Amino acid sequence: MQYISVINLELVLLGVGVWVCLAAIERYFYRSDIPDIMGDIEFRDVARVKQKLTEEECLDILRKEVRGVLSVNGDNGYPYGMPINHYYNDDDGLIYFHGGKKGHRTDSFRKDDRASYCVMDKGTLSEDGWSLDFRSVIVFGRIEEVNDPERMIDIVRRLSLRFTDDTEYIEDEIERHGSHTLMFALRPEHITGKRVNES
Repeated sequence: MQYISVINLELVLLGVGVWVCLAAIERYFYRSDIPDIMGDIEFRDVARVKQKLTEEECLDILRKEVRGVLSVNGDNGYPYGMPINHYYNDDDGLIYFHGGKKGHRTDSFRKDDRASYCVMDKGTLSEDGWSLDFRSVIVFGRIEEVNDPERMIDIVRRLSLRFTDDTEYIEDEIERHGSHTLMFALRPEHITGKRVNES
C-alpha cells in the first residue's frame, strides 16, 4: 500500500513538473521583448497579385487618410480592434496614435506588443451606382510607447492639424489634456495593400 502511495506521489510530481515546463515554454515563446529565435517572420502576400498596391501607394494612403482600425491581442486571446485616428511620420516611418493611459487596448499591447492596423481610402462609386472601388492597407508591426514629452507634443500638434487649423484650440487641448494622454507608435514590420472592387 505504501509502495502504491509512493508511485502515485511520483506521478503527481512528474505531472506538475511537466506542467511547469510547458508553462515556461509557452511564456517564453509568447514574450514580445525577445528576438524571434525562429528567424525572420514570413508574412503572407496578397493572394490576388494583380490587385496588389506598391509600397509607395500604401504609404500614400497612410499619409492622406487619418483613420483606421487598430487590432491588438486582447483579453483571453480574442483580437480587439478599435477605430482610431493616426499620424504617419515620414521622418521615422512610424504610425502614431494617442489615447487614454488605461484600458483594454493599453493593457493588451503592454502584454503583447504585436498589432495590425487597417486603413482604407474613401474610394469612388462604381458605374453600377452601389459598389465602391477603393484601396486598403494593412500594417503589421509592434507597438512602442512614446515617453519623450517634447516628441509627444510635436506629434499631437501634427496630428491635430490634420483636422483643424485652429492652433489656439490645439494648444488649449494640449495644455488641459496632455498630461493624461498616452502616445504610442506602431513600428511597421510588414505593409501590404490592395485594390478592392465590391461588385
